[in-house]
Amino acid sequence: MFGLDALELARIQFAFTVSFHILFPAISIGLASYLAVLEGLWLKTGKDVYYDLFRFWLQIFAVTFGMGVVSGVVMSYEFGTNWGQLSTAAGSIMGPLLTYEVLTAFFLEAGFLGIMLFGLNKVGRGLHFFATLMVAIGTLISTFWILSSNSWMHTPQGFTLVDGVFTPASWWDIVFNPSFPYRLAHMAVAAFLSTAFVVGGTAAWHLLKGKRDEATRMMFSMALWMALLVAPIQAVIGDAHGLNTLKYQPAKVAAMEGHWNTEKGVPLLLFGIPDMQAETTRYAIGIPRLASLILTHDLDGEIKGLKEWAPEDRPNALIVFWSFRVMVGLGLLMILCGVLGLWLRRGGKVYESKGFQRLMLAMGPAGLIALLAGWVTTEVGRQPWVVYGLLRTSEAASNHSVSQLSLSLGLFVVVYFAVFGVGITYLLRMMRKGPVLGLLSAHAAEQGGPGHSRTPSRPLSAAAESVDDETDEEKRP
Repeated sequence: MFGLDALELARIQFAFTVSFHILFPAISIGLASYLAVLEGLWLKTGKDVYYDLFRFWLQIFAVTFGMGVVSGVVMSYEFGTNWGQLSTAAGSIMGPLLTYEVLTAFFLEAGFLGIMLFGLNKVGRGLHFFATLMVAIGTLISTFWILSSNSWMHTPQGFTLVDGVFTPASWWDIVFNPSFPYRLAHMAVAAFLSTAFVVGGTAAWHLLKGKRDEATRMMFSMALWMALLVAPIQAVIGDAHGLNTLKYQPAKVAAMEGHWNTEKGVPLLLFGIPDMQAETTRYAIGIPRLASLILTHDLDGEIKGLKEWAPEDRPNALIVFWSFRVMVGLGLLMILCGVLGLWLRRGGKVYESKGFQRLMLAMGPAGLIALLAGWVTTEVGRQPWVVYGLLRTSEAASNHSVSQLSLSLGLFVVVYFAVFGVGITYLLRMMRKGPVLGLLSAHAAEQGGPGHSRTPSRPLSAAAESVDDETDEEKRP
């Protein structure tokens, strides 16, 4: 298929499916915590606006959570079908870690998800808030175990290796491997930041359509505060993560920076096209010594170049170089949005500036794109290793033919674009619909109960009655 061998097709297939999957858990992690905040504020202040926003984002959370579970099932099967040798070699370590995720996070989420989605008018407010907190905590526990397993493959420790099989020696060292704390913090904050910009982009859409109700303004305000607070924190975490990567995976850092020769006072390249065959970065434009300052905190700090490693041990510098810059560039734009939001807020124009609202609308998917770019940097950057320095990706793949992998990849592309394309379209329509105001009063009048339009019996029916209906105000250009 397109001149690709079986290993390349297996990698592309896994990258394709995991890229779809990661979007939904990221939004679920952020939305679960956002919902807990909204419900807590409603219980504390009694303001209807928090209730209305809670019910609106609860609908979207239900759909993203469901799509995350469905897409995640595929990943577990792929470990067995496409990466059987990895399961054989490292299954005694990765298997228990993923089992802990099921026993803790998944059971916790499953136990309280039904109450969270459908129990607001059936159980006490305190119990429902507790259920929402448990679901939010469950998403973070899930992140803990998944990142622990993935981080161990990047910085393996706490094992013995006998006849090509990894056997646990210290679970503490396995779980809390050297890169794990940085990667866990980076991923969790990325999920919060991605959700903040999805919320902000949704609010910006409604503000541009002339909707100025309290719920829309509250969404926009909360998203901007979150961006102002979290985006700079993410930059600090990213810097610490980069220093950790320099220590344990220096070849990845060399690829990220596009540097080939070991030298001191290395410039930070803003633009360039790494050429793997010529072992150079063409058309390089950089800032002198800045890469050394960032990575070593010394203007004359030494950084190893890619030529320190044999060609077969180098990651694809072209992909890693540009995915890293996409992530960092979007991160800087998110910081800028937070600062501009504060400046406009102080001038009393945050809800009036259409230019800024268009920027926030365009930045709606920025967090998710940056998250994907970050994962590309991380995973492509560790190649050709699946367990860094110990097990090559070529040694971890199952023995499938090119025709088998071509067929399965083609089927995945068709099915994923059909199923998840419909799901994403549905989510966008829900966001376009916006929060319904006055739900608390309506629920009080209806008294809830089975059969009412406000007490859905299926997750997808948690959406408003029709996501296609638009008010005359929303239809105005």
